[in-house]
Amino acid sequence: MHNDTDTYLFREGTHSRLHDTLGCHLGDDGAHFAVWAPNAESVSVIGDWNGWSADADPLAVRHDGTGIWSGVVRQAQRGQTYKYRIHSRHRGYVVDKADPFAICAESPPATASRIWSLEHPWGDAQWMAERGARNALDAPMSVYEVHLGSWRRKDGEFLGYRELGHHHAAYASQMRFTHVELMPVTAHPFYGSWGY
Repeated sequence: MHNDTDTYLFREGTHSRLHDTLGCHLGDDGAHFAVWAPNAESVSVIGDWNGWSADADPLAVRHDGTGIWSGVVRQAQRGQTYKYRIHSRHRGYVVDKADPFAICAESPPATASRIWSLEHPWGDAQWMAERGARNALDAPMSVYEVHLGSWRRKDGEFLGYRELGHHHAAYASQMRFTHVELMPVTAHPFYGSWGY
């Protein structure tokens, strides 16, 4: 998942597709995990499949000076939750961290990452073909900025993006907005900050 070109670009600070090499990626041989932890003494993947055991699935540090730890876990499957157990080289500090490159996570207040893939059967070919006529640059525009996590809840619980998407698309269309701007959708430690 990580080659010499990735290493060069990473060390140079110009790698623009780290999401393709870091995080969790499902393959034919299992789930490939990779995380940057340059000050770690050891890193392991803990999750549903191994009873959250730090000894079950250790990762190996790459010997290229990047501080990237990686490995393949055969038992890990789509939908399962996980974190990285990181043992620091400094003062014996140990922490369980969510994957900063995860593409799916538990709903708050839970904080684990979820193994997922980005495969999706798109059904918008007609809309894509016609969008040029609808989004003319010389036409009026009305932008709706929204923080999806606080926009709507069900019985006080956060809704997932799939649930919110249908409700929000209908609302934005009904209110005649031509564009929607999403406030940060990434995980952040204090939900009241909206990711800022």
